[in-house]
Amino acid sequence: ILSALIHGADHAGIPNTQLIKEDSPLAKVYENKSIAEQNSVDLAWQLLMDNRYKDLRQAIYATESELLRFRQLVVQVVLATDIMDKQLKGLRNKRWETAFSTEHQDENELDSVNRKATIVLEHLIQASDVAHTMQHWHIYRKWNMRLFLEVYKTYAQGRTDKDPSENWFEGEIGFFDFYIIPLAKKLKDCGVFGVSSDEYLNYALMNRAEWERRGRSVVAENLEVAK
Repeated sequence: ILSALIHGADHAGIPNTQLIKEDSPLAKVYENKSIAEQNSVDLAWQLLMDNRYKDLRQAIYATESELLRFRQLVVQVVLATDIMDKQLKGLRNKRWETAFSTEHQDENELDSVNRKATIVLEHLIQASDVAHTMQHWHIYRKWNMRLFLEVYKTYAQGRTDKDPSENWFEGEIGFFDFYIIPLAKKLKDCGVFGVSSDEYLNYALMNRAEWERRGRSVVAENLEVAK
């Protein structure tokens, strides 16, 4: 819950790639790795450590080891929302394969449970981050437009070179095919949502099909609003 609350803290609507290109101070601090995400964690963690939240901290952890484990989980889960980092994606895929493989049944049961819990949490926050794609079309349409307006504003300010309307339609098709639908299938496979997993996958498939039919006109409408 905390990771979901903080994962966009202080996000300026500028992608990490652009922060790196601009050689921003934050990019230097975080050495060009998951810049916005690490910044969110640091700001939120400083706030959590404030004396005002002493009771909350005591409710979250009671020992130093619990604190370290909690901190590790928060960092991993928030960084899971940086879906553009290929190295992090590769590590998550490897953890998923290890957690749900039948080849590790002889390991310590607690380690197995912890590994599964961690990787499921990472995928849950990823699903939450793009939840609009797995809901009714009008929900998807609403948040897709808001993201477009945010990205277009960056372009209008001269902070990116490419007009997002030029490849927004194709980009969404690829996003569904290579990220959203595989993610929905993973959530179904791990069983964390029970029968609701079918609903999320079905909505993702329906929105993908609807976007293929109406996406170009939607992009044109978005562009009119942006201008």
